[in-house]
Amino acid sequence: MTLTKDLLAELVRSKAACSSRQAKHLLEIILEEIKAPLAHGEEVKISGFGKWGAKEKKPRPGRNPHTGKKIEITARRVVVFHPSDKLRSLVNQKNESEDIVALKNPSPSL
Repeated sequence: MTLTKDLLAELVRSKAACSSRQAKHLLEIILEEIKAPLAHGEEVKISGFGKWGAKEKKPRPGRNPHTGKKIEITARRVVVFHPSDKLRSLVNQKNESEDIVALKNPSPSL
């Protein structure tokens, strides 16, 4: 399942007991508050979730995968995300529990 803006707004609406319009507006405000500092090269940190930042990438040689022709990849800024330790643990805990279930219930081999 992909978490879209519409689905996220619907989740906010149901949990905050507000209208769909208010939930979408609230979500847009939050996303703008995250995007604005990133556009200015600042970091955004949400405790217990993670940190976004902008990273400078230098120009480098590359290759067009379709033609094989050598090209120069220009310098640019990219957005990077570093999950908090809490988020990383939560994700790894879920993967570990899935691994345990898979070991207890192996799929039949063909």
